[in-house]
Amino acid sequence: MKDINAEEYAALQNSTTPVVIDFHATWCGPCKVLSPILEELESEVEDVQFVKLDVDQFPEIAGANQVMGVPTVVILKDGEVKERFVGVQPKETIKEKITALS
Repeated sequence: MKDINAEEYAALQNSTTPVVIDFHATWCGPCKVLSPILEELESEVEDVQFVKLDVDQFPEIAGANQVMGVPTVVILKDGEVKERFVGVQPKETIKEKITALS
């Protein structure tokens, strides 16, 4: 999964394909648990873009997305938040949320 910056985030805002954004922090233990799950899904689910954004480097973007804790995953499509969850969830649960939007 690619770590993105503010410009790349802005470019993803109006993507017509689903974008899974993992709001994370380097010091966050649960983030380290969630990351490999999302990386597995990235290789399994087609036509979905998976990216990561460090909340410590881009607090203004985290704030704009109402990220109160990490990890927070936001799924965007057509410029709208279609799904969001906080914390680690089972792989199958995450996959269901993503594929429901494809």
